[in-house]
Amino acid sequence: MSTPILRLDGLSASYGQIAALHEATIEVRADEAVALLGANGAGKSTTMKTIMGLLKPVAGRIEFDGRDLSGVATFRRARLGIAYCPEGRRVFPGMTVRENLEVASNTDGAGTHRRVAALFEMFPVLAQREKALGWQLSGGQQQMLAIGRALMSAPRLLLLDEPSLGLSPLLTNEVLDRVRAIVGGGTAILLAEQNVGKALAVCHRAYVLQVGRVVRQGAAAELARSDDIRAAFLGA
Repeated sequence: MSTPILRLDGLSASYGQIAALHEATIEVRADEAVALLGANGAGKSTTMKTIMGLLKPVAGRIEFDGRDLSGVATFRRARLGIAYCPEGRRVFPGMTVRENLEVASNTDGAGTHRRVAALFEMFPVLAQREKALGWQLSGGQQQMLAIGRALMSAPRLLLLDEPSLGLSPLLTNEVLDRVRAIVGGGTAILLAEQNVGKALAVCHRAYVLQVGRVVRQGAAAELARSDDIRAAFLGA
C-alpha cells in the first residue's frame, strides 16, 4: 500500500460565519481514485477549494506529499503538482480545442505536443474536433476538454469537481470511465460527485460527507453494497 500523497487532518472551513466543513480527515494515495460523496451542500466543493488554497481553512492541516501546505499560495500548489478541474467546465470559448490544451501546458513545445497527443488518445472525440472553438462543443465534450486541460500540467493529483453535472447518463459514463485510465497514467484523483453509483464504480475508496462532516468511509465496493448507502443515494 502506497503512502498518502494527500492528507487532510481535522480540516475545517467556513464562508464567513457559515461553517461548511467540520474536522474532515481524508487521505488519497498516489495510486488511487477516491470519491467524495454527498448531496448538494454537503461540503464537497468546499473541500476541493480549501485543498487548492482558494478558501482558507479555519482549523486543521493539509499535507501534499508530506509537505504542509499552510500559507502556500494557489499557484504554488499547482506547481507542486495539484490540478483543479472545477465545477462548470469553464473552457475558453473563443479558443480551439488544441489551443485550450496548449495554453495549460508547463513544458516545451515537444513535451506539449506529446501531452496533447496522449489526451487525444484518451478522448478521441477531442481529436476529431481539435479545430472547433470551445463554445461549439457539447457539454460532454467541454467536460472532457476541461479535464484534459487540467492534465496538461502532468499533475500528481487531480481534484475533479462534479464532472457529471448537467450531463446525460451516457455522457456521464463516457467522462467518468476515464478515471481509472488517468490514475493508471500516474495521476491520483479526488473526485467530488453526486452520481454516487458511478463514482463508486470507478473509484477505489470513498468518503461520505453529510452537512460538512465525514460520516462514512471505506472501500468503494463495500460502500456500494452497504444497505444504508444504497438507501440514501442509490434508491434501493
